[in-house]
Amino acid sequence: MEHIAALLLVIGCSNTMTECREMPVPVSVFETFEACVAERPFALGDLQGQARHVVGACLAVDPALEEDYDRIAWNVRPDGTLDAALEVTGVLIASNEARAEKDYLHQQ
Repeated sequence: MEHIAALLLVIGCSNTMTECREMPVPVSVFETFEACVAERPFALGDLQGQARHVVGACLAVDPALEEDYDRIAWNVRPDGTLDAALEVTGVLIASNEARAEKDYLHQQ
């Protein structure tokens, strides 16, 4: 398994910067932070026109937490600055696919 050193996050916003959403990029994970920084301007350029404002950042991945990250927290300020971080929330979600399906009329 290859090591991930950085994640490219790109956000597209409305003219007023009040409505923002994550935008897909062809490559979002990188083996080095420098590779992410080098790709960032090209990714932003490719997405121009798909949103009024497009901003992006490379987020460093701590190798010790690589498997534990479960959330990307981000906020775009009114001046267009992107604040973003990878987080470990500690929330565990479990499911059991082997459990029999229930319907609303015939619950067990």
